[in-house]
Amino acid sequence: MMNWKQLLTTKRLGQEDYISHRIDARTQFQMDYDRLIFSSPFRRLQHKTQVFPLPSGIFVHNRLTHSLEVASVGRSLGNMVASGLKNKGNEEPLLQEIGSIVSAACLAHDLGNPPFGHSGEDAISNYFRSQEREILKTQVKTEEWEDLKWFEGNANALRLLTHSFNGYRKGGYAMTYSTLASIVKYPYDSSQRGDKKKYGFFQSEKTIYEKIANELGLIKSDGTFMRHPLVYLVEAADDICYQVMDVEDAYRLKLFSASETITLFRKYFEGNEKAQQSICKVFNMVTDESERIAYLRSKVIGKLVEECKTVFIENQDKIMTGNFHSSLIKSTPTNTAQTYNEIAKISFEQIYKHPMVVEIEVSAYKIIETLLDKLVKAILNPSNSYAKSILRLIPSEYRVAEESSNYDKIRSVLDFVAGMTDDYALNMYRTFEGVQLPYAKRVY
Repeated sequence: MMNWKQLLTTKRLGQEDYISHRIDARTQFQMDYDRLIFSSPFRRLQHKTQVFPLPSGIFVHNRLTHSLEVASVGRSLGNMVASGLKNKGNEEPLLQEIGSIVSAACLAHDLGNPPFGHSGEDAISNYFRSQEREILKTQVKTEEWEDLKWFEGNANALRLLTHSFNGYRKGGYAMTYSTLASIVKYPYDSSQRGDKKKYGFFQSEKTIYEKIANELGLIKSDGTFMRHPLVYLVEAADDICYQVMDVEDAYRLKLFSASETITLFRKYFEGNEKAQQSICKVFNMVTDESERIAYLRSKVIGKLVEECKTVFIENQDKIMTGNFHSSLIKSTPTNTAQTYNEIAKISFEQIYKHPMVVEIEVSAYKIIETLLDKLVKAILNPSNSYAKSILRLIPSEYRVAEESSNYDKIRSVLDFVAGMTDDYALNMYRTFEGVQLPYAKRVY
């Protein structure tokens, strides 16, 4: 069984032997949070698509605002779980830091996602899976090819935080082991993904993750590590936010009417007379439709957080032995889980298949394919002046030595492309296609 004393540690990757005697008002996990907030990859999330394209005049969520909201929900959920564990007699001192660890992990959970939302992930994978790139398969190891043809934003987040890019310190961002483990939702590599489709780390970070997992005492079964318990809280905070906030964004974009949105949110309180009376009381005072929806949204989030906390506490033994095989949101009471699934189905049909979302997907495929085609060909065959010019566009921190393996060379291209904002990727695509002269300086 895993134990909290080992699972919660302030040890930092790359600074295992460093001991600071400085007295700081912040805890080590609050430092993780602050380190992420001030990082360039986090700032770039401001210009990365969440679900909808970023229209002018109407505010919808981007990756940055989504991550901040997930971190807020994650902190509340983590603090509530910490209180619940203490009430059950657990006296581990670092339990009080669960909220800080979870909020930091929530900030980081989308750092590895490429431009154009999930379409960007699919576009990268599609590039390597296409028949015309079969030649590349012969130039890397079998397990490395799995990384490339099934690009995974979750795995890329761990790489971004732990890899020592050129000019970086040892351990990358030198995060605590506990925070790093809390973002790995799928604790196995691409060769072990099976029918799960997702995985948590690339071959390049496999040794690093194993080091972290062994240090924290994560259980291993059939060659695969079990999740760090706090992953369930990060996952729940993400599940809550993207489902609820996507519905609110759909209302702002007039995909759902105010009455449709209110009806969807009120479904969570069907059969709860006290909650319905409370809603009616507020609606009698608040007549603005947007404010009514904002009130309901907050009420739904509060309900989901409370119920996910209860599921975690009630299933603590299963979680700590690696025998809990569901998400917290799916294990909430029947009415909540059914409502969540019902709204998820409506969202899939009416939001994620909407033309403005599909247009992003179509554009992403073309843009990503062009960028990768130019950059991968150049880095593997840098003999001519055109290829050398292209390679000069790659920032210094991502460049690799000529004697590096083909896998490392391709990874450096993926590091560059995945880190791009939507606008940057579009501008570089136009440059490669010769339809735009980049007179204006672009900031990466």
